[in-house]
Amino acid sequence: MSTRKPPFRADHVGSLLRPAPVKDARARFAAGEIDADALRGVEDAAVIELIACQEAAGLEGITDGEARRSWWHLDFLWGLDGCEKQVMDRGSPFAGTETRAEGAMVTGKLGWSGHQMIEHFKFLKDHTSRTPKMTIPAPSALYGRPVGQVINRDVYPTNDSFFADLGAAYNKAVHAFADAGCRYLQLDEVFIAMLCDEKYRQTLRDRGDDPDRTGEIFVELVNAAVEGIPDDMTITMHFCRGNFRSTHAGEGGYEPVAKLMFDNLNIDGFFMEYDTERAGDFTPLRHFTGDDQRIVLGLVTTKLGELEDRDALMRRIEEAAKIVPLDNLCLSPQCGFASTEEGNILAEEQQWAKLKMIVEVAEEVWGEL
Repeated sequence: MSTRKPPFRADHVGSLLRPAPVKDARARFAAGEIDADALRGVEDAAVIELIACQEAAGLEGITDGEARRSWWHLDFLWGLDGCEKQVMDRGSPFAGTETRAEGAMVTGKLGWSGHQMIEHFKFLKDHTSRTPKMTIPAPSALYGRPVGQVINRDVYPTNDSFFADLGAAYNKAVHAFADAGCRYLQLDEVFIAMLCDEKYRQTLRDRGDDPDRTGEIFVELVNAAVEGIPDDMTITMHFCRGNFRSTHAGEGGYEPVAKLMFDNLNIDGFFMEYDTERAGDFTPLRHFTGDDQRIVLGLVTTKLGELEDRDALMRRIEEAAKIVPLDNLCLSPQCGFASTEEGNILAEEQQWAKLKMIVEVAEEVWGEL
């Protein structure tokens, strides 16, 4: 198995702490003090600097840090045909806090007729000589959130046609990124991982959904999204139990979804959150059978700034390698550093130190990258 094909031995999920100039420019734009062109100029400069810092850390897969987004998912969903910004009564619940009260509402027929993130990817691709990696939310992000009604039932009286159109829109999106030159695309998936949490499963039941069937639907949507992609395009997925201001939304080991994931998802790599006991142990990895797939162990937390002990990281990799061959494993943080523009509670220098350490540990485990 080539070490030069993503996911890489040392990889990362995608989002990075927003630099201060970006935060300031976004605030000034919201206040009407600067226009969109001025904001874009600040973002362009920040993305170029973030690219340079990733390259200096030794990473091969390079993102734009999601620096132009306010959310990991909503900025993408708002750009789909038939989907609009929603102001909710309250934000999404996290441990001890909640997000801003924003969401997405399906008000018309879902479709794809272009998106600003295609241009975001092109800018990234033009400014790195390494592998540009694009991240977008998995299709479940539009339906899986534990909030009220998100679908206008006059448009979609039943879920069957809604899911069909959602999968078709995503397939057009994935192909649009491919046409733009993207060969490393990651789908960020929260709600399959959240099915490990009994409280979330009960939330689905309370709104009339069967949790097991919902998981199957989320997998079917991903497979619909990636159908017919170029042979040289890598698709990975990141599985997360929530990441907002260094808090979480769910807990529970992967056992309830592991077989579903590994047996049915037509993807190349699984980024799996494994930084705390909330994610359980490595036992569910026994369901992994993909000779040409990789599991990226998210052993390094993005929620705290303190560096992990390197020997402890290597011991955990050795532990996982008793279940999955070492050649099928990689190393990464458990999540991004800023799933929303607020960012996690650590400093930028701590962020870069963690990414550099991941590269160094991967080099020691797997050899020269």
